[in-house]
Amino acid sequence: MASKLPTVAIIGQANVGKSSLFNRFVRSRQAIVAKEAGTTRDNVIGKVKYEDHTFWLVDTAGLKDPNDEFEASIQEQIQEAADAADVIMVVVDSTQYVSDEDRLVAKKALKSKKPVILLINKTDLAGNLPTDEFKRLGIKDIIRTSAEHAQGVEDALQRITDIIPAREAKEADDIVRISLIGRPNVGKSNLFNTLAGKQQALVANIAGTTRDVNRVQIKYKGQTMEILDTAGMRKPGKQEVGIEKFSVLRTLQAIEESDICFLLMDVNELNTQLDQRLAGIIDEAGKGMVIVVSKWDSVEGKDAFTRDALAPKISRTFDFVPWVPLIFTSSVTGQNVTKLFDLVLEIMERRSQEPKTRQLNDLLQSAVQKHPPAGLKNTHPKLRYMVHTDVSPPWFVVYGSNLKYLHWSYKRYLERLMREQFDYVGTPIKFSFRDEKQIKANKEKAAEAAKKEQERE
Repeated sequence: MASKLPTVAIIGQANVGKSSLFNRFVRSRQAIVAKEAGTTRDNVIGKVKYEDHTFWLVDTAGLKDPNDEFEASIQEQIQEAADAADVIMVVVDSTQYVSDEDRLVAKKALKSKKPVILLINKTDLAGNLPTDEFKRLGIKDIIRTSAEHAQGVEDALQRITDIIPAREAKEADDIVRISLIGRPNVGKSNLFNTLAGKQQALVANIAGTTRDVNRVQIKYKGQTMEILDTAGMRKPGKQEVGIEKFSVLRTLQAIEESDICFLLMDVNELNTQLDQRLAGIIDEAGKGMVIVVSKWDSVEGKDAFTRDALAPKISRTFDFVPWVPLIFTSSVTGQNVTKLFDLVLEIMERRSQEPKTRQLNDLLQSAVQKHPPAGLKNTHPKLRYMVHTDVSPPWFVVYGSNLKYLHWSYKRYLERLMREQFDYVGTPIKFSFRDEKQIKANKEKAAEAAKKEQERE
């Protein structure tokens, strides 16, 4: 069962070092940065992993429209951040006395009733002021940082992870969550309404604003499904200031929260780079996926020929996810809409199947015999055995030796065989490779360290 990742927002006035801090947090733990979030120069949404926690980090730098009055735009910016975030970090410049703008930011952040942390940044510079100067902002949690020298970053991460829950699966609740993902105006809301109307809606708790994720629960063949309709993602650079960036965050959160994503594309505007990027994010997140070509009713003179001509073109564009089914729909005529529900049930069944270890190892041995993995002189990778460790997405661990020499194309070959044998259409499958020599060496190292520790005592 997927759970929603917590969100941390960084706010503060311009030139206090928000973006530098953001980059520190993100780099410090190999975050996946979603370039969709801003222009390519300004990656404003990152996924940060720290110990057993994972969260979205949103940098609100660049949310302020230079033509706006400071007060109006900062208020809207903080409001958005407060709505979307679980923790707010207010950043101030340690070399500048507290200004009215800083007071406004702090007051608004505290009013949100969310946990607030004050980061006093640029503490490496000459003339930085004592902490007492900033206590008047009324924020109790204070950390002195220097993005330049990475000071205080670890402390801030530690503090955030004290506040947010550790990442863990929610209670399993047997609801399949499906999110509708895609650029604006590709027909997500129409499909949402058609899917909801096709079955008797159990709960239509539609959220207050169009910017939020709308949800509806329906029952199909005894299975409860929750459909999430997200605001669209625009190309980098095409986003309007501020609010758009939070709709991007909501799209990423919806992907994280769902089991299966319908990636919608308008039949009149196919194969954009952004669609490929979204498919990559869904694949990376390990979610089931269906490419849904919408507005099929709008195609002039459509027939099987048109569809047969289009399908291979679309498949070529998405050749990095060859396992994704493709379906043509129309919310106007209702074409293939019920088929989407059936696809969901099939994909969920495939995602949760548990192949026997015996079957996996027969497949692995047969694969190695047909195609032994290539390596360097005297260092051929050896694949000894494979185990299935997880479902949704299916996850397999392969044990052996010299695995660092295993070529990526061999991993792809193994995946292809697995897909053929177990029919994993519609879901990514994940592999981990564990080198037995490395595992043994690590164990010996740990035992040695423990022994030394005992001797010191």
